[in-house]
Amino acid sequence: MMVRPAHFGYNEQTAESNAFQTNDTTLAQSEISRKALAEFDGMVEKLRSVGVNVHVIEDTAEPKKPDAIFPNNWVSFHQNGTVITYPMYTPNRQAEVREEIIEGIKRDFEIKKRIKFDRFLQQHLFLEGTGSMILDRENRLVYACVSARTEPNLLHFFAEWAEYDPILFWAVDRNGMEIYHTNVMMALGENFVVICMDSIREENDRLMLRAKFAETKKEIIDITHEQMLKFAGNMLQVRNDAGETFLVMSQQAFDSLNERQIAAVEEHTKILPVQIDTIENYGGGSARCMMAEVFLPLKEG
Repeated sequence: MMVRPAHFGYNEQTAESNAFQTNDTTLAQSEISRKALAEFDGMVEKLRSVGVNVHVIEDTAEPKKPDAIFPNNWVSFHQNGTVITYPMYTPNRQAEVREEIIEGIKRDFEIKKRIKFDRFLQQHLFLEGTGSMILDRENRLVYACVSARTEPNLLHFFAEWAEYDPILFWAVDRNGMEIYHTNVMMALGENFVVICMDSIREENDRLMLRAKFAETKKEIIDITHEQMLKFAGNMLQVRNDAGETFLVMSQQAFDSLNERQIAAVEEHTKILPVQIDTIENYGGGSARCMMAEVFLPLKEG
């Protein structure tokens, strides 16, 4: 599922905790929005051209939601028919949670249970979906780096509900600032993980993660801080109707990878780069953030 934005732009409310955003004032807001729409449509077209099913939802004009293009933060769809909505850190992101989107998904998919973690907003606790959490669904593990947007108690609450083992750690950028979402420093594929190990603050956490990846047979493809800043950690492996898999990433992320890293990825999956420079620059998120995987069972007939 992807959300076509009505008012994409720099989000002042999220900027304090997102070092990946840039407030470039050289473009007018109307031009930023126009470019983002063209990039969004181009990404949808590229995904569909390789046989990936994409459900496009139109954003609403009001209230204005500059980050509506990143739906994976507020909703997740699970194999057992459960839909979960999450407590978002800022008011204008809380407005992204739209019940009519879930009703629309219900036309094609079975929804058996609805869980509202967003009720924890009353306690000022935040957990921003699969931005905060990297789910290893096969091995029933959930990885998360602690930040203002990823509350450890809520992570444990999710893990208990989902019957996953929680794996918490601290990750920081070169300036020591907490990395706001786990999915900008780590991308998990079926047989590999792209991760910025240097961003993990504690040596014990690095050792723990390496052991867990070895145990679950994930090849580690390590990236640098510089590559992480170019969104090389913000990727998603998807599958088309023919069973082929693709690692979707931005063109900027792809261009930052060296030959060895590209070869390592291509041992496991095809690479699908998409041109989304404006979205990355102003939104502080990339290709993975733009896709909310729908694992719900399809309706029969």
